[in-house]
Amino acid sequence: MATREKNIWVLIVFILSGLVIGGLLGKLASSVDWLWWLSYEQQFGLESPIVLDLSILKLTFGLAFKINVASIIGMLLAIFIYRKI
Repeated sequence: MATREKNIWVLIVFILSGLVIGGLLGKLASSVDWLWWLSYEQQFGLESPIVLDLSILKLTFGLAFKINVASIIGMLLAIFIYRKI
């Protein structure tokens, strides 16, 4: 059972690294004329953060995602590599 849990964590690390590396490559590709489509991105999440004021403690919650085409390709490539390993 422990090996299955490790595999899930490895998969999560692979997917997150694919998203981050793909996102960085997408930002770099925005300066190349024929790779502009890799930098097309969409942002979604909370427009403004939610604030919880408890008089002695103030908590702020917020979450936003910015995903571009290159990060989606990186995520799919990471899943493909994980399945081959």
